[in-house]
Amino acid sequence: MEYTLVTLILLMAILIYFQIADKYNIIDKPNHRSAHTQITLRGGGIIFPVAFIVFCLFNLNSAIENYWLFGLGLLAICTISFIDDIKTLSNKIRLAIHLISVVLLLYFTGAFTLMPFWVWPILFILIIGTLNAYNFMDGINGMTGMYSLVTLASLAYINQEVIEFTDNDFIVYPILACLVFLFFNFRKKAKCFAGDVGSMGIGFWVIGLITLLIMRTGEYKFILLLAVYGMEVVLTIIERILLKENIFEAHRRHLYQLFANEKKVSHLVISTVYALAQLLINVFLIYSQLPLWAVVLIIFIPAGGLYLALKWSLKKEYNL
Repeated sequence: MEYTLVTLILLMAILIYFQIADKYNIIDKPNHRSAHTQITLRGGGIIFPVAFIVFCLFNLNSAIENYWLFGLGLLAICTISFIDDIKTLSNKIRLAIHLISVVLLLYFTGAFTLMPFWVWPILFILIIGTLNAYNFMDGINGMTGMYSLVTLASLAYINQEVIEFTDNDFIVYPILACLVFLFFNFRKKAKCFAGDVGSMGIGFWVIGLITLLIMRTGEYKFILLLAVYGMEVVLTIIERILLKENIFEAHRRHLYQLFANEKKVSHLVISTVYALAQLLINVFLIYSQLPLWAVVLIIFIPAGGLYLALKWSLKKEYNL
C-alpha cells in the first residue's frame, strides 16, 4: 500500500512539474547534435530529488538519523543542475557544487573513515567522472530511466538476497521514480526529458548505493554495475583525444548516437539493448566468485571488442 501511495504522489508531482515547465517554457530545443527532432519539456528528472523528499517523509526518523548527509548532497547537485537546465552556468560554479556534494556523499558512505587518505583523490575523480558519464549518456528516450532501473533492481536484489547494505526503501523509492519517469519518457515521442537535474540526480543516488555496497563488502567488482556506461564513455573520450577534439564539447560520437542518428534505430530499442547488456553483466557479477582481474577481463574483452567492431562498422558505412 505504501509503495502504491508513493507512486501516486510521484505521478502527481511530475504532472504538476509539467504545468510549471510548460508555463515557464522549460524546454529542450533540438540542435544539430541532438538525437531528437521535437521540442520537449526538460527537467522531468526532477522526480528523483522529489522521490528522496518523499522517502524522508515516509521514513522520517531514519532519514534524520542516517540520510541527511546524502540528502544535502543530492539536493545541492540537483538544484545546481536544474538551474543549469534553465540557464547555462559557469563550469567553475557547477564543479564547486559537485565537489561539495561528493564530499557529503563520501561522509555518508563512510569512505573517509574506511579508506586511506591517498585513495580520497581517486574517489573524487572516479565519482565526478561517473556523474558526468551519466550525464553524457542521457541523450535518447529511455536511456537514463531503463539503465538506472536495471542497476537499481540489481542493487535491490543484492540487498535482499546477498548482503544487506542499506534500508530497502532507500533503493525502492528511486525505482518507483524511474518507473514514473519512464511512463513519460519511454515513448517514441517523449513527454519529457530528464535534463541535467535527472541524470545527475539519479546518477548521484546510484553511485551512493554502489559506494555503500563496496564499503560494506570490500568488493570493488561492484563498480562494474555501471560497466556499460563506463566503457562507452571512456572509449569515446579516447577516440576524441586521438582525433584531437575538445572532449568537453557536445558531440555525436557515442555508439548509441550513431545508431540513433545515422542508422535510425528506434531510441527505445537502443535503450533496451543497453539496459539488457548491463543486466547480463550484473547477473555475472552477483554470482561470480572469480577474482576482480578475471571478472574485468571476462567483461571488458568481449564487450570492448564488440563495441569497437560496431563503431568501426558504422563509421565506415557512413564515412564518419
